[in-house]
Amino acid sequence: MTDAEYHALAEAALARVESAIDALDETTDLDIDCRRTGKMIELVFADGSKIVINEQPPLHELWLAARSGGYHFRYSDGQWRSTRENAEFFALLSRCVSEHAQRSVTIEA
Repeated sequence: MTDAEYHALAEAALARVESAIDALDETTDLDIDCRRTGKMIELVFADGSKIVINEQPPLHELWLAARSGGYHFRYSDGQWRSTRENAEFFALLSRCVSEHAQRSVTIEA
């Protein structure tokens, strides 16, 4: 993958996270503050806990840090996949958001 391809795919993933969190904010009573700074998104929950998602351009990865740990994702076969457990990015993000929000949340790819 070229750097340009990586940047386009990573930006699309971050934009999807932003729009999904905005949609949750509009359609549910969840209190999640989505803050975007450049190539990083910080999700701040009502209890003060955070999830941080950011690009790692030198490695062509996305990183996610949550209460449950840190995860690295590489793009493969049309999806961002965890390098450790091969979990799909949005499925794992849904799991982490659910943990922080203390209720079931699904974020679609």
